[in-house]
Amino acid sequence: MTAAKQAGGDHPADPAAYAWALMQQFVSDQNRHEELRETLGFGLGAGRGKVLFQLRQDSLTLTQIADANGFDAPYATLVVDKLQAHGLVERRPHPEDGRRKLVALTDAGHAAVATADAILLRTPHALADLGDDVARRLADLLQRLQ
Repeated sequence: MTAAKQAGGDHPADPAAYAWALMQQFVSDQNRHEELRETLGFGLGAGRGKVLFQLRQDSLTLTQIADANGFDAPYATLVVDKLQAHGLVERRPHPEDGRRKLVALTDAGHAAVATADAILLRTPHALADLGDDVARRLADLLQRLQ
């Protein structure tokens, strides 16, 4: 029994808090970091995954990466260095400013993003087993939260 439920009963004391706790637990139970690590051969922690996904849209400078993620410049460099060591990104000359570099996905980086998307966006069995009507209602409720 969770803290959000009233003592001695199945009815939540705070239904919103109870729903939030259930959503957090469900998402936590669907953690696929180990599957990503095994499939990709490395982990996407420490900001690397977020940067990798950001680069799918367009190349970015180190400053843009740092600003978008709340990193300082040395940490952004470290993240990019790690991605580059795995062959997922490359630094290219900036077309308008020779002093700056753009960070771009390599073909291997695009493949890693596609693989990660396939793993992370795969529907959990518990949701697939709900059936279309219940899944639609759940989706409608979640859309209301946005």
